[in-house]
Amino acid sequence: MSKDKIIGINPVLEALKAGRAVQRLLIADQRKQDREIQAILRLARECGTEVRFVGRDALNREVPGANHQGIIALAASKEYATLDDILKAPGEKGQAPLYLVLDGVEDPRNLGAILRTADAAGVHGVMIPDRRAAGLTETVAKTAAGAIEHVPVVKVVNVVQTLEILKKSGVWVTGAEADSDQVYWDVDFTQPTAVVLGGEDRGVRRLVRERCDFLVSLPLMGRISSLNVSVAAGILLYEALRQRSRKSS
Repeated sequence: MSKDKIIGINPVLEALKAGRAVQRLLIADQRKQDREIQAILRLARECGTEVRFVGRDALNREVPGANHQGIIALAASKEYATLDDILKAPGEKGQAPLYLVLDGVEDPRNLGAILRTADAAGVHGVMIPDRRAAGLTETVAKTAAGAIEHVPVVKVVNVVQTLEILKKSGVWVTGAEADSDQVYWDVDFTQPTAVVLGGEDRGVRRLVRERCDFLVSLPLMGRISSLNVSVAAGILLYEALRQRSRKSS
């Protein structure tokens, strides 16, 4: 993360739980007795993290305009994972791979919401382009409500080449495409899977779309022609979770 600041109760709590190198906590004087803050302080003591109690004005100056909830953590930069890292993860857990590839999601709030859902659905890694896409910013971390500490995110130079690597490792690639005749629930998500979602405006790019093994649509019964990308991610990932849960039961 570029600014090394984590804002809000849940993001700070999850960062400490995950063992993130937090150098200092800034906490509003008025909140020091709150139950949520006390839980954070206990973890901070265990980690040897410096704690300073300050006025809200100091917090507001630190992160202007942000809803900091009375707490900011100054932390070591959040590191991106590598492709090798996430390719190994499913085998270490004894699970079929489930990845998410985002082809140009630019809104940091959408990325944060997607990471939160990815963590809940058991995704082993999220891949994002290194250009023309949101990265791991403070806004993403706040929206993700701590999930950024648990979901490995990989920056890739070329999405098309990354899909080829995934396919060579035995992963089937399913892309979301509004015009597809195949509905998303007809795809077998119990097999090693990478779900591909496009950016907010352009969707999945043509070259990326051509590398997909399956293209699926999400039925729309109303007058709106598309869904928010974070909503689409939730629908597809939870269909994968549903299928996998039924298979393992």
